[in-house]
Parts: sequence; C-alpha cells; structure tokens
Amino acid sequence: MPQWTPAVDDFGPRLGKVGAALDSWLASDPPDAWATGVDWRAALSGPVPQQGIGADATLAEFTSLLLPHGTRLTSPGSWGWITTGPTVVPTVVASAAMVASPQRQTLTAFNHVEELSLEWLAQLCGLGPHMRGVYSSGGSTANLIALGGARQWALEQAGVDASATGLDGRRLAIYTSTQAHHTVQRAAGVLGIGRDWVRAIPVDSAHRMDLAALRHVLARDRESGVLAVAVVAAAGTTNTGAVDPLRGAGELAREFGAWFHVDGAYGLPGVLDPRVSDRYAGLELADSAITDPHKWLGAPVGVAATFVRDRGILHRAFTQEPAEYLEGAFASEDVQSSLDSLGVPYFDFSVELSSPARGVMVWAILRELGVEGLRARVVADNDWARRVAARAHAHPRLEVMAEPVLSIAPFRYRAAGRLDWDRVNMRILRRLVRETPLIVSSTFVDGVFVLRPCFINARTTQADVDLLVDTVVRLGDEIAAQDG
Repeated sequence: MPQWTPAVDDFGPRLGKVGAALDSWLASDPPDAWATGVDWRAALSGPVPQQGIGADATLAEFTSLLLPHGTRLTSPGSWGWITTGPTVVPTVVASAAMVASPQRQTLTAFNHVEELSLEWLAQLCGLGPHMRGVYSSGGSTANLIALGGARQWALEQAGVDASATGLDGRRLAIYTSTQAHHTVQRAAGVLGIGRDWVRAIPVDSAHRMDLAALRHVLARDRESGVLAVAVVAAAGTTNTGAVDPLRGAGELAREFGAWFHVDGAYGLPGVLDPRVSDRYAGLELADSAITDPHKWLGAPVGVAATFVRDRGILHRAFTQEPAEYLEGAFASEDVQSSLDSLGVPYFDFSVELSSPARGVMVWAILRELGVEGLRARVVADNDWARRVAARAHAHPRLEVMAEPVLSIAPFRYRAAGRLDWDRVNMRILRRLVRETPLIVSSTFVDGVFVLRPCFINARTTQADVDLLVDTVVRLGDEIAAQDG
C-alpha cells in the first residue's frame, strides 16, 4: 500500500501563479470556450488517475486547459442573465476563507462578520434594523427559506405546526404575479403547497402586479376555504426589472392575513438609486425579503440572503432534531475558546448545515466600496439601460418594449415590411453570442420576442453599451436584407 504524505501548505506561490494566469485571461477578453479551436474535452477526459501528477503539474494543467476555456460572464459585454463575473476583492477573500473558515460556525471573526454583514446588507437595501437574515446559496434557496417561514407562520395562525406534523390536509395558496421568478413555483412544490396552488396574478401595462386582480383572487380563495400563505411581490422582475406596487401588495397581505414576501434577488439594491427609490415604498411592510449579493453587488456566485422580521419562525420551520454527535459537544456557559460554541445557529434558520462563510464576501464589498460606492454602481448600471432605450427610441429600426425601471432594457429590431420579426431577433441574438463579444439574453414582453440586456456588470463601459446598439442595427439590417 502507498504511504500517505501530509499536504504541504504553500498557498502563496501557487496562488500567485494562478492569479497571474487569471489576470492574463481577463485582459484578453475571454473567447468562447466552445470556439477556441482547442480540443480541451479530449485533453480533460479519461479514466480516474491511479497515480497523481503532483501539485505544480495539476495547477499547470488547470491554467492551460481549464482556465482559458471558462465562461464569458466576466467580459465587459456580458449582460445576458442576472449573473456576472465577480469583482476582485470578494473573490480573493472568499478564496482565503475557504481555508481559514471552511464552515461559518464557531466563535471566530468569520462567524462575527456573517452576522455583521447581514446587518449591513439589510441597511443597504432599506430593510431596517428589525430584519434578521441568513445566507444561502442563491435566490432559489433564499425564496424557499422565506416561503418556508411563511408556511410555518400561516399554519401556526391556524393552530398547526407544519414543520412537525405536516400540512393537516389544508389547501394553501401563494399569490404572485405572472412576471414572478419561477423559483416561487418550485418552492411551493418543495414545501408541499403545490405548484398548482401558486396563483398567477395578472400585471398592468407597466408589468407590475395588478392589485385589483390580487384582491379578487384573495377574496375568492378566502370564501372557498383556501388558506392564504403569502403574497410575493417583486422588487425588480427578471423579465423587465419592474417593481411591483409594494405598499399596496403588503397592505392586501395584511388585510387577508397572509405573509408578505418581497423577492428582491436581483433588484433590491435598486433602492439605492434616488431616481427610483420611491418605487420601494412599502418595503417596510415585508415579513421577509431576499437579495442575491452575487448579482448586483458583484460577489462570487453562491451567496444570497433571506431576511425576516423574526428568525424564531425560521428556527421553528427548519430546526434539526437533536444529533448525538453534537449534543454536549459545546459549552453552554463559561465560554473560553472559539470552539466552546457554534456561534449564531444559522444551521437552524435554513436548509443547510454545512455552509461556507459567505458573509465575508459581503463584508469585503461593503468595506471596499461603502454605500456610496455601490450607489454609484447601481446608478451607472441603470444609466446604461436608459441609454439603450434612448438610442432605440431615436432609431427608426429599433423598438423599446418596456421602459427601463432598473438596469434591464428590453428592445428589438423592427423595420418596415412583413417579416417575422420574432425570428429576425432570434437570429440577431444567436449572431451576437456567436460572432461578437456581446452577450444578451431574451424574453417575451407582451407576447413579443425581445433582446434583453441586463446591466449589472462592473466592467461595462459606455463604449460597450453603444457597441451593442450599433451591432444590433447592423445585424438586423443584414438579416432583414437576406429575408426580404
């Protein structure tokens, strides 16, 4: 049998080499991994190695084969989804935290800034000092945690402990708009409420939840004995960036005895822009809210925050049963060591036991930039969307399909004639992604296929934004001439 050799801790030199390779790759405006001409799939395939090649050879293989063929989300022209390449400082501290604090538990500085950063993040997003939070891996889990708390609370009002005894055969419903993120439906399915019991409320001409329709559906369900679990309003929808009427939705939730949840995974930091901050009026009514620092704040992917008025509800919803290997392992009093306590019991506020120290990334972002630095970033990103819209309004062959509220600018190419303009714009999208350094995604607005740039990329410049508009016109003209 081979003899085990303990690992040698020499992070500095090796991180330096990888960091230099990463800087070089970023400076080159990363090409598409599928079109580099390198058969990296063959080079990276094969059976499990029986003998290792060592640390230096492994890192050399990483920098030559994996790193150059990664995602293009770090490119300045990447605006396809509400995910972007992270900025430097939170990435560096997250990398170090993987070693210095592999778990967020125990009485360490990392556990301390986990809570501190949640407090700062709540203040940044206008949630107020009464909200307490917990980090998770992303908006999907953050919404699940919030709606798990809502389910627990709603059934407790009816005398049922849902996490202990189940749903007691009751019919439950969640109310959100047709523009809501589909993670709401998934949370309903996981929580036993059922995806079919998510009431899709129509939206108005500005793609915001229609309050009259919400009232009608809530009243109808109450008459038929359906328990209203939660009203879910969006602070920045994924499709267009619309902000639902938060105050009206919150007041209706109160009137009908439902929990009020605000999904701000993408758009909650938009409250920092004074031009749109009034759209967030009513946020103080929220029983829960979420936001994803790995979106607009530029943290590495894998960090979202759920905030609630009372973390005790999350504790009742997600607490674990006692485990023999944990009970008695920590001091209940007379703490003299960081290992005498697990610290804030985040593992009882969510679905995760093992979890990295995510708060250090948010702490680093806020220490680096502060509120005003992040405000400047949000305002600039919203400006990019307004610039696209203004240029599209001024161009005879471009059409704005939804006026930007935040940093999303849905628009499309449309010239004279009877061409299938949905098909034309689909072809523009594919050519943008395949032939240019510009990445946008698409959606449907009022049944029409549109291009959908979402500006949350800290590396974007005005030249990149103008190039997008010019390129869409050029590609549209070429495609229309071919099809016409």
